[in-house]
Amino acid sequence: MQSSTPSSLHHEHHFESSDVVRDIVIGLADGLTVPFALAAGLAGAVDSGHLVIIAGLAEIAAGSIAMGLGGYLAARGDAEHFASERRREEHEVVERPGDEEDEIYEIFAAYSVDRKAAEPVLRALQANPRAYVDFMMRFELGLETPVEGRAWRSALTIAASYIAGGFIPLLPYMLLADTFSALRSSVVITLIALAVFGGVKGRLLGSHWLRSAVQTVLIGGAAAAAAFGLARLLNAHA
Repeated sequence: MQSSTPSSLHHEHHFESSDVVRDIVIGLADGLTVPFALAAGLAGAVDSGHLVIIAGLAEIAAGSIAMGLGGYLAARGDAEHFASERRREEHEVVERPGDEEDEIYEIFAAYSVDRKAAEPVLRALQANPRAYVDFMMRFELGLETPVEGRAWRSALTIAASYIAGGFIPLLPYMLLADTFSALRSSVVITLIALAVFGGVKGRLLGSHWLRSAVQTVLIGGAAAAAAFGLARLLNAHA
């Protein structure tokens, strides 16, 4: 027989999409797309790079605050929902033990574990009320314990990612005097950024990187093209 050594042990490698990664994806996706579309739309209506920059910066400021606040409220709502459900579960474990036992058996039955095999686990959980409630929160309700301080971290991560993404399409307008040249440069660098972002997002989240990159580019490009075309149309009939 061969002895188990550290080199022969089986190691599984999985990427777990963390809340931080999700927040970065949300912030960057909107930060790249919305200011890009706004700048393209303004460039199609006015020949003033200065106006495009001012409007773009104002949008980045407003958008980052709005997105960050949305992330904060969502995380706070998740934490409040978890606390409410945990209080209810703690009450039911004490006041309705029979119903909770049946729910335990139903959970194990979903994994093809019969009542006789599940009973020792049930008794062990009942001997540890905190673990009992933790088990029910996880496997009955599918709720994970919120990370402390998650709401503020979510708000800051989304806002910072939005700002970082938003400056990419605005950079050419800050560096080039000619608005149309800045627009073309903005289109090129933003589409490249969207492709890179989409590809990385696809790899991290387990989908095909090329499909994710193409989808991200098409969405961002379509938004900018629609804004540019509408601005041109309205300006022509103004």
